[in-house]
Amino acid sequence: MDTIHILIVEDDLDINNLLYKIVSDAGYSCRQAFSGSEAALLAEQYSYDLILLDLMLPGLTGEEFIARLRQGKTMPIIVLSAKAGLEDRVDVLKLGADDFIPKPFDNAEVLARIEAQLRRYKKFSGALQEGTLHWGELTLERESVTVTLNGTEVPLTAREFEILALLMAQPKKVYTREQIYVRVWGEEYMGDDNTVNVHISNLRSKLAKVSEKEYIKTVWGIGFKMAEL
Repeated sequence: MDTIHILIVEDDLDINNLLYKIVSDAGYSCRQAFSGSEAALLAEQYSYDLILLDLMLPGLTGEEFIARLRQGKTMPIIVLSAKAGLEDRVDVLKLGADDFIPKPFDNAEVLARIEAQLRRYKKFSGALQEGTLHWGELTLERESVTVTLNGTEVPLTAREFEILALLMAQPKKVYTREQIYVRVWGEEYMGDDNTVNVHISNLRSKLAKVSEKEYIKTVWGIGFKMAEL
């Protein structure tokens, strides 16, 4: 079994060490960073399968770190923060985080969320997902995990890629938010539309930077589908 590498980014020594113990005791390989700047250097030097990230950090803030990382990397980012308001959670999801755990956290929940994210990412990046999807000038390559629009590559997070692949695989089908959440997140839907809506909004924004044409249509009262061309 391949070793899973996790980067822990937390400036509080006690919390960082606690997370290190939780994660390493579960059999994962861990590296610790105590500032956003240190984390950015480590992310450039090494490859990680998942990142646990505090927001309030010296040097680069957590939000700045996410924005920088998402310019070219797709591994899951789980934010752990005392800034647990709805607006804070939505903001980090918009930036490209995959999950949010409020502090103080439960040790077992941290591990469960890590395992869930890794399952999704493995499925997202696995060789079983082969083939190419096309919709107008939009092309999604499953094997290389790339999306191009009008010949320009569009950098997406793992979740955004999965949502787009789901919609493009059956472009005439309307998916409800619940169906998207269950298929992409692999978890029971608890009725929170914000998570799906934020990821769809991010996806639309990235496509809009390359083309003025609408590619994802909202079907009011139902959900989303690929727009008719």
